Amino acid sequence: MSFNNIGFYRKKKGLTLAQLSKKSNISPGYLCHLENGSRKNPSYKVMRDISNVLEKSITDVFNT
Repeated sequence: MSFNNIGFYRKKKGLTLAQLSKKSNISPGYLCHLENGSRKNPSYKVMRDISNVLEKSITDVFNT
């Protein structure tokens, strides 16, 4: 899976990594790893929480 869409939609929504972290209750470090692709296979809950904040479907954000 490619997670590059996290950064794309985050920036499009005008959010910093810290803001996305706070709103999704996911650590900024973990989000950074997901964005740059060094971490793969997040849980469904993580994908759902990020997608909800970005107001996009899981499929849009995570190319699933």
